[in-house]
Amino acid sequence: MRERRGRRVAAAAGSRSRPKLDDLQVEVVRAALEQGAQAHGFEADLWTLERVGAVVTRVTGVTLSKASVWRLLTGRLGWSLQRPERRAVERDASEIARWIAHEWPRIKKGL
Repeated sequence: MRERRGRRVAAAAGSRSRPKLDDLQVEVVRAALEQGAQAHGFEADLWTLERVGAVVTRVTGVTLSKASVWRLLTGRLGWSLQRPERRAVERDASEIARWIAHEWPRIKKGL
């Protein structure tokens, strides 16, 4: 008797529930995310788990945990983690080369 009860408990604990978002809701979320973060009122056009979760709640009414947002992004939407580059967008390679060739030697002489 004890063994059967243990199997029932283990089976219940290991069972998976159905996804919180159906396929139509996932497509609505995809369309919303493809508009960019700024289109949803965020200052920078970068997505974080918190921001995606807020948009999911706004467009579907379903609140997801960070883990569920991650699974949604990487699993159902097929997105991957992207890290922004740590250099200025306004970076001018020719100006940097000019500075190294002309300004740096002048500054170095003064040291």
